[in-house]
Amino acid sequence: MENKKVKKINLSYLLGYIFAPIVICAICYMISYLAFPKGTMAVILIMGPSILSFIWWTFAGRFIYKQKQKKLEKELDESGFKRNQTFYGSGCTVIIDVENGKIALLFFWNPTESFILPANRITKTWVDDGKSGMGFMAGSSRVSFLFKVDDINIRVNTFTSNQRWRMDSDYILTGISKADKMVEILEEARKKEK
Repeated sequence: MENKKVKKINLSYLLGYIFAPIVICAICYMISYLAFPKGTMAVILIMGPSILSFIWWTFAGRFIYKQKQKKLEKELDESGFKRNQTFYGSGCTVIIDVENGKIALLFFWNPTESFILPANRITKTWVDDGKSGMGFMAGSSRVSFLFKVDDINIRVNTFTSNQRWRMDSDYILTGISKADKMVEILEEARKKEK
């Protein structure tokens, strides 16, 4: 598990997540059109899969990701991994064992695999405050910490918004503070890796 190359996206999972409901809807629509042109069964075959697809795309990804987070945490606790710091990002969960110099990663688009790595595989860490613009127009809509593992940049957002906030906003400053703290802890784990 420690030598496994980090993979942020499982292409099979991603395509299945997106296209499986579409294929099911298409099959049901075709059956409805060919076998039940009118009536209650036609409505069920058209509306049922459409509603279920909406529910799948809205809630299933988060549910699967949360269940895998719980499973990973349980496995880590049973294996003696000391969870000194855990950051639940929307696209990536980062769990750090500072004492033993290890990190565990779980990605939203690859929940089928978790990665437990020695922290010395991290080659670089940094904070991105997302600042753009100049002077009074300077602002950001995303703050994150990043680290590089196996030549892959992993970005974990500490703050995101659909609007731009001034750099002295409490939201931005809190996001920067969280990102700085995570970079500091990752660097500490890198130094303690055995």
